[in-house]
Amino acid sequence: MIKRIYIKKIIVCVIVLFAITLLYLVPSKEKHLNIKEEVEYTNENIKTSQLFLLDSNNYLACSKIVVSNKDIVSKAKELLEALIIDGEKQDNIENGFKAIIPSSTKIRSLTYNEGLIKVDFSSDLMNTSIDQEEKIIEAIVYTLTSIDEVKKIIIYMDGEILTKLPKSKINLPSTLDRSFGINKEYDINDTKNITKTTVYYISEFNDKEYYVPVTKITNDQRSKIEIIIDELSSTNVYKPNLMSYLNDNTKILSVNETENELTVNFNNAIFNDINEKEILEEVIYTISMSINDNYDVSTVVFNVENEEIYKSVLKSIE
Repeated sequence: MIKRIYIKKIIVCVIVLFAITLLYLVPSKEKHLNIKEEVEYTNENIKTSQLFLLDSNNYLACSKIVVSNKDIVSKAKELLEALIIDGEKQDNIENGFKAIIPSSTKIRSLTYNEGLIKVDFSSDLMNTSIDQEEKIIEAIVYTLTSIDEVKKIIIYMDGEILTKLPKSKINLPSTLDRSFGINKEYDINDTKNITKTTVYYISEFNDKEYYVPVTKITNDQRSKIEIIIDELSSTNVYKPNLMSYLNDNTKILSVNETENELTVNFNNAIFNDINEKEILEEVIYTISMSINDNYDVSTVVFNVENEEIYKSVLKSIE
């Protein structure tokens, strides 16, 4: 009898010890939630920056990359490294994109002062095909000016300002900005009254959408916002690799530009859902990014039939 009692006590003790061990080994719900919150907090602090890389259709397109540097000079160098083929940042490039600057290129120096970056490359920068020369310049200019504080670029090669592309003989301004254009398309019949308008379209890789800027060089003397809306209308997007979700019945009723804001008043054809008064995010982005490259404003207001529907802060969408 006594033996049985001892055996029962031993069994109970073993069960209790086993239960206590499980409590320590298996995390409670509260502990699990704390870990999850920590991970989310860390992810929110990951910083990305915009850069322009070649896509599968040979367009320079908007991509993003994680950056570790906060100061302008370090960030600029980090972004330029990502543009170099087989460079240090190649593993960080998104699928579907590739670098454009020749692999042997070195960044000899880079300085920043009051909105201007001066960058000196080795002569390998232009060790490329004739049709890629101008695209390299476009990628550098658009990538560096994606940094908020940077407005202009001077490109040097072995200490000399690059003012002419060696193979194509295209002349370059000594100081470059986004007015230089990107993915240029020409439709001109007169060398006078030339207009450059950059329009952002949508493209897709493995079901993931991204944005492609195309600079239209024409004799069109309409306002740039009229050209942008006309080009983004679905009937005008004729390239199979570029898309727009803007309804072709969309019309501009009026435009008002102030010092930092552009207000565009549309008819209700811009709505994706007229009952809910919703505008597609892709429509807002393509219009806003196009305005950002063509107007010196920081905010775009979308009005429909004189009612404010959406306000887009340009830098926040990049």
